[in-house]
Amino acid sequence: MPPFLAYDDKGAHTSRLPLILVHGHPFDRSMWEPQLSAFSPERRVIVPDLRGYGASPVTPGTTPLPLHAEDIGALLDDLGVGDFVLGGLSMGGQIVMECYRRFPDRIRGLVLADTFPAPETPEGRRSRAAMAERLLREGMRGYADEVLEKMVAPYADAEVKSHVHRMMTATDPEGAAAALRGRAERPDYRGLLTTVSVPALVVVGSDDTYTPVSDAEAMHAALPDSMLHVVEGAAHMPNLERPAEFNAVLAGFLARVDGRS
Repeated sequence: MPPFLAYDDKGAHTSRLPLILVHGHPFDRSMWEPQLSAFSPERRVIVPDLRGYGASPVTPGTTPLPLHAEDIGALLDDLGVGDFVLGGLSMGGQIVMECYRRFPDRIRGLVLADTFPAPETPEGRRSRAAMAERLLREGMRGYADEVLEKMVAPYADAEVKSHVHRMMTATDPEGAAAALRGRAERPDYRGLLTTVSVPALVVVGSDDTYTPVSDAEAMHAALPDSMLHVVEGAAHMPNLERPAEFNAVLAGFLARVDGRS
């Protein structure tokens, strides 16, 4: 049976740990293009489209974070991946936390970019439910136009803005709505972070208003073995806005984790 998720699987199967990267909402695996290009010459890099996004199938209704984590675990089983480094941005970072909760023994390092571990507030649950209904009613374009310059900084490169806008408008509204409903139900990962036994890299854009630097600092403080890097001149997607800096920090972290393994 072929894997449920669409994905890219590139790079050499070397002694270096595979790198798995999980995209955020409402994007697809192409948000990791700079990282796939940078790291696949020296290690295996796998980037899936989450259920409901990109070329992966849409499941109407509600897609909770544990289901995304199960999908990723099943994909890695199908691909014969043992131990790996797991990274994610925004919602993808929360899925990474759920993966660590479910199969920590396989994960040798965590990369948490522009994300946060707290559960949804009552106001947030209402807001996500309302947004889900709006996306189903209106489609993605109006939302994409509104949030583009919060996803990436207003001064971001025009090609980066175009790529981000294109990902958002290409997303199936049903898939986005299902993920929003599921994300509203997420558990509290703050306690989990204090139990993480592997190295972690926390990255955040200095101008991120969705997940501000203070959220990253709190995660850094909670994690037993972590480093924090703030990317100046970036908002919610520093891997696209400042790819050279993001990749340099990630390369240093991967070298450390490879050394431990």
